[in-house]
Amino acid sequence: AIPRLGCLNIHASLLPRWRGAAPIQRAIEAGDRETGITIMQMDEGLDTGPVCLAERIGIGPDMTAGELHDQMMIVGAGLMVRALAALERGSLTETPQSPVGVTYAAKIDKAETRIDLTRPAREVHNHIRGLSPFPGAWLEAGPPGKRERIKVLRATLAEGRGAPCEVLDASALTIACGAAAVRLL
Repeated sequence: AIPRLGCLNIHASLLPRWRGAAPIQRAIEAGDRETGITIMQMDEGLDTGPVCLAERIGIGPDMTAGELHDQMMIVGAGLMVRALAALERGSLTETPQSPVGVTYAAKIDKAETRIDLTRPAREVHNHIRGLSPFPGAWLEAGPPGKRERIKVLRATLAEGRGAPCEVLDASALTIACGAAAVRLL
């Protein structure tokens, strides 16, 4: 309540979808094909304030959270400049968020970063790219007693079927998942 014109916030989603701490990662993990930047007037709730401006951004099929973040940073800066100019002119409009479509982007927990190859390949792929480059998804590989943790920053969907965790092509690093396969890049 102290600032005369209120407080604006840049949020990395199209509110009310993905309110919370990890909207970029959660959008990618969910397989969303688009997201966006929202300029909102802050209120007491968690990302619940009225929307002032928003711009859509596509999410490519292999785009990582880091790549999307960098694109959103540029779009968000330009959108905030436009919002501040409109605020100064007195022409910034606020639209209450819809109560329909609210989702929460919970903070990424360390326990979520392990790759579960029993899940379908598309989910594994989205998990890896949603956590790349930070905090990074990982798996363990190697013979019993000598397993090592491997951080995976990029993967793609691949052809092939087999038992989950089965290496289908060692030279191409293709691994079977619960359904289909992924290729570690």
